[in-house]
Amino acid sequence: MAPGHVAYGLGAQYGMRVTAETVMAWERGTALPGERELMALAGVLWCAPGDLLAAASTLREHRVARDLTVDDLARTLGMAASAYQRIEESGRWRGNERQAVALCDALDMSAAQFLTATGRNEELAGLLTRAVTTRWQAYVRPVDKLVPLERILVQNVLEQLHVDYQALMVSTLSWNTTGRDRAGTAGDEGREFLDQGTA
Repeated sequence: MAPGHVAYGLGAQYGMRVTAETVMAWERGTALPGERELMALAGVLWCAPGDLLAAASTLREHRVARDLTVDDLARTLGMAASAYQRIEESGRWRGNERQAVALCDALDMSAAQFLTATGRNEELAGLLTRAVTTRWQAYVRPVDKLVPLERILVQNVLEQLHVDYQALMVSTLSWNTTGRDRAGTAGDEGREFLDQGTA
């Protein structure tokens, strides 16, 4: 369909006044359709809203991709729709741990996607850095509160990251080949850490 046909369909089927230039801007990524426009666009193009999105990176994009309203998702999480709407607009998660798990289930998000959508990547990176360089046990609770994963998994991963990092540091200081051998495997647990939410 040409942009003009899409614009006509939006007007005829949904009463939206959208120009062909606006449709072209959406295609190029120089402008973004609103939620109502995205739903209508999916209707005109006979596809799911999620099919029109690149990899979702915000809570709103994840919600729209699952075809959920703010009210429906807020009800699932056990919070007021206005409270969830503020979270979505700010991009900062303000719910509790149970609600974070429910959010990931409802939106089918991995722990890594949750952290990206809620702006917590940098905070997690700081906690992990401190956990491997100091006493990892002190960071189980803060990481557990940040990432919607089981506490035992968080504990095991932090311990393994700490052990790998310390072994790498010791072997590097001793100037033997073990340092190079361990460098290739150090951190494998960390790379798998955030993918655990999808398993």
